[in-house]
Amino acid sequence: MHRLAHATFGALLSCTFLSGLYAADELKSGTPELKHAGALAFAPDGVLLVGDSLSASVFAIATSDGSSTEKANVNIEGINQKIAAMVGSSVDDTTINDMAVNPMSGNVYLSVSRGRGPDATPILFKADAKGNLSEVSLKDVKFAKASFENAPESGQDRRGQNPRMSAITDIQYQDGKVIVAGLSNEEFASKLRVFNYPFDGQESSTSIEVYHGAHGALETRSPVRTFITYENTVLAAYTCTPLVTIPVGDLNGEKVRGKTIAELGNRNTPLDMIVYKKGDEDYLLMANTARGVMKLKLDKPEFDAAKSIDSRVADKAGVPYETISDFENVVQLDKLNEQHAVLLVTNASNLDLKTVALP
Repeated sequence: MHRLAHATFGALLSCTFLSGLYAADELKSGTPELKHAGALAFAPDGVLLVGDSLSASVFAIATSDGSSTEKANVNIEGINQKIAAMVGSSVDDTTINDMAVNPMSGNVYLSVSRGRGPDATPILFKADAKGNLSEVSLKDVKFAKASFENAPESGQDRRGQNPRMSAITDIQYQDGKVIVAGLSNEEFASKLRVFNYPFDGQESSTSIEVYHGAHGALETRSPVRTFITYENTVLAAYTCTPLVTIPVGDLNGEKVRGKTIAELGNRNTPLDMIVYKKGDEDYLLMANTARGVMKLKLDKPEFDAAKSIDSRVADKAGVPYETISDFENVVQLDKLNEQHAVLLVTNASNLDLKTVALP
């Protein structure tokens, strides 16, 4: 649902950039056969990462979308209606699954389903700073594919949902790795998978266990809904809404228990998150279904020292946050540049793409 991770680039920035160029050169020409276009993120050099839960794969697709000086004011009202008209579908049968900003160009990419269920047609779109909206052609592009074997079977669970669609719930790139959150078909179903990038067939699949204070129980079957990396730590959020830290170095194929540093409110699903800097401070901004957009100050030593929540809580506990009242009905967000974010906002039956100042 995201973006190049904040991570500790520092002195590694130049070699990470070079590895991104090498990765783009490693991609082979062809037509990626997407079955579903879900979670999005960007690797270096404008390479778009697309999560395909149905094929249990992550595609890395070269966009040929280079640097630009126009990295602000991406605004399109009723973007869902415009996309529906372009693909010859109704708004009700057109779903925007995710959004990511190419940090090189500032262009916004959207993953879309035309139709419903596993037979829906996957399509990618691009929106630019001039308000132009175009379908991204997948014919004869440079791409690579990484797949995994233990995805859930398609079907219907006790809540009437298809667990296969949660095989990939979010993606991040960090320092030559692609981290993928989602479910497996194993007893400890919640996974964080790590692929080398460029894809070389190497994968580790780590089972994640967390204590959920609102439920008063350890959970291993609930997937991470959205996450980001910060200073070599995964910040992961789950439904109802525990916020958990997991060291990136622990994602080595073993079972790991995350540290629950906050319960941010039940009856809520986190949707998307970004990390940004304001002044000398780093912040996390997280959109939710029922709890608005939350802003948390990122303090790694404080997070490391925070007491782990390991008993039932009534509703909220742990590290503090504030709700950004100016940001309402946000379903996706990504950082556009150091001063602005792009939001996908519900407005009656419309979805609007908006550029706003970071709070």
